[in-house]
Amino acid sequence: MALWTEPARQLPVYGSFDVVVVGGGPAGIAASWSAAKHGAKVLLIERYGFLGGMGTAGGVTNFAGLYGIRQGQMQQVVHGVVDEIFDRLSAADGLNDPQDGMQGRIRVRSYDMSAYKCVADQMLRDVGVEILFHAWAAQVHVEDGRIQALFVETKSGRQTVLAKSFIDCSGDADVAAFAGVTFEVGDGLGSGLYPTTMFRIAHVNSEQALAAVGEFQAINLLMKKVQAEKPGQYQFPREGAILRPQKNPSEWRANVTQIAQPNGMAMDATDARQLSQGELEGRQQVGEFFKFLKNEVPGFAKAQITEIAPQVGIRESRRIQGVYALTGHDIVTCASFEDAIGVNAWPMEMHAQGKIEWRFPEKPVGPHQRLYNQLPWRMLVPQGIHNLLVSGRCASMTHEGQSAARVSGGCFVMGQAAGTAAAHLNQGESYSDISVQALQQRLLTDGCYLG
Repeated sequence: MALWTEPARQLPVYGSFDVVVVGGGPAGIAASWSAAKHGAKVLLIERYGFLGGMGTAGGVTNFAGLYGIRQGQMQQVVHGVVDEIFDRLSAADGLNDPQDGMQGRIRVRSYDMSAYKCVADQMLRDVGVEILFHAWAAQVHVEDGRIQALFVETKSGRQTVLAKSFIDCSGDADVAAFAGVTFEVGDGLGSGLYPTTMFRIAHVNSEQALAAVGEFQAINLLMKKVQAEKPGQYQFPREGAILRPQKNPSEWRANVTQIAQPNGMAMDATDARQLSQGELEGRQQVGEFFKFLKNEVPGFAKAQITEIAPQVGIRESRRIQGVYALTGHDIVTCASFEDAIGVNAWPMEMHAQGKIEWRFPEKPVGPHQRLYNQLPWRMLVPQGIHNLLVSGRCASMTHEGQSAARVSGGCFVMGQAAGTAAAHLNQGESYSDISVQALQQRLLTDGCYLG
């Protein structure tokens, strides 16, 4: 690669804050809101002009990992900031009733995407969070193991942001990578969890569609049947699809595409060329699958694509190496931790080449017979940088552990813990030295469930 030296320059200082959060997805929303609720002066930096992360920009449109089996019953086990979001979405008539799947082993809640964007805006404004949209982290300055300044690209040019504490909720661990934190990308072997371009479909006859594909496996069987009867007519990027109605039952969401490199491995979302090519490939796959829906699936004959997500949905890219890495074994054994900050109730969901591989906890554990694992504080704490936390899908997890805890439920948990801790970090203090017991008590006081 040819190289060019950028001349040194002085940058304007955008502002100085107690806590700066990079990334406005579930982790970033929770971190910003929690830090501000605890009295911190907070700046949230978001690359788009709206919040929600993969839930809006990636077109996910439902909350996953919030419900799990406890005392033999499926119930909500992630609380805190999520309850505030649910209350506001319900008041805006933007939250669907819970939807079960996988023979009752998972439960999600879909939402109106526009309502979610507006609710997230107002929630953060109500607690005094300053939001800088259309900006993204470009570099950091580190001295003595502390981030002294964050450099951001904006429409006003590159600027400097100063803060006592930083929280990386970028999804790709951008800030951590700039700061020199050790990380892995994907599965460490050149692949990872495959990305998906999501899309929404309007004018669906929901009664007919539910009768035909209401169960998760029904659409899979229909796809195989059509392929056998009409070989070569439709090209499916993976086995099966996830088709679910949204808040408006005539609108459905489709999760079916799978973005790969030319060599068949998962697209690397940290590679600019691959990411650009992936956007093109994703939309092409959307068009191909929509023809199948229109022609072959009951209820979709008059359907139209109402939105292709603004960006390809990324499941996995960089994952930092923190004090502790959550593992797949932790997921399937419903692990407990003394430094628990909340719980993850989603199973391992491995988007492998051409398919999805699910793995659920093997048996209920503990006196309450639970089917979820706790999340430890240590997975948020990177090695080597004292005033940085990393929350969301780029926190410290193995490839297998991340396949479960990357969903919105776990991200809300991590973000709320990070924001609460950041608001109480003293000048010069390291996150590895804080009182976890004090943090846990604050989380409990704020309505969180630690499992």
